[in-house]
Amino acid sequence: MLDGYIAPLFVLVAAVALLAARWLSYGRHRRKNPWWTTVGIIVGVVALAAVLEFAMGRAPTYKYGPVSLWSGNVNSNQNSQQIADPYTPSHIIHGFGFYALLWLFRKHLSVGSRGALAIGLEAAWEVLENTDMVINRYREATISLDYFGDSILNSTCDIIATGLGFLFARYSPIWIVIAATVAMELIVLYFIRDNLTLNIIMLIYPFKAIKTWQLGGG
Repeated sequence: MLDGYIAPLFVLVAAVALLAARWLSYGRHRRKNPWWTTVGIIVGVVALAAVLEFAMGRAPTYKYGPVSLWSGNVNSNQNSQQIADPYTPSHIIHGFGFYALLWLFRKHLSVGSRGALAIGLEAAWEVLENTDMVINRYREATISLDYFGDSILNSTCDIIATGLGFLFARYSPIWIVIAATVAMELIVLYFIRDNLTLNIIMLIYPFKAIKTWQLGGG
C-alpha cells in the first residue's frame, strides 16, 4: 500500500490541509498568521514523512555504525544514511527551485505559507524517493547500484537542507542564487561524477554513455 504514489500524496495533501486550516482560523479574520503556526505545520509534515518512511521499512539511522555528520564516499553503505553527504547540495538547490516556483503565488500566499508548502513538496519527494518503486529505478538507471533507501535521519536532514535553500533564496540576490547553484553542481560533478542535473536525466531517460562515464569507464 505504501509503495507508489499514495504515501507521498498523503504528505502533500496533509501540508495543504494544514495550511487551509490555518487560513480558516486566521485568514478570514484578516489577522496575521502567528509564526508558531508555520513552525507547527513544518514540524508536523516532517514528522509525518518520518513515520511513513519508518512504516516502509527505512532505518532510523545508519544501521552498521555510529551517526556521523558527513559521509563522503557515495559508493559506501553509509551513502544516504548519515546527516550529510555529497547529495546534500542537491536538496539545497531544491529549496532554490521551490522558492522560484512558489514566488509566482506571492500575491496569494505569505512567505511563511510558501515555505511550509516547499517543505511539504520536499517531504513528499523524500517519501516517494524511499518507495521500492523509486529505489529500484535508482538501482537500474543510475550509478546508485547499492541504494536501498535513505535512513530517516538522512531524509529528514535533506528536508532541512531544502528549507535552508528556500531561506537562502528568500534573502539573497538572484545572481548569487544562480551562481551558488552552478558552483554546487560543478563541484559535486567533479568529485562524484553526479549531481542534481544528471540525477534527473538518468531517472527520466538513462543514457548508457553517461552511466559508463559515471562508473569510471571514460
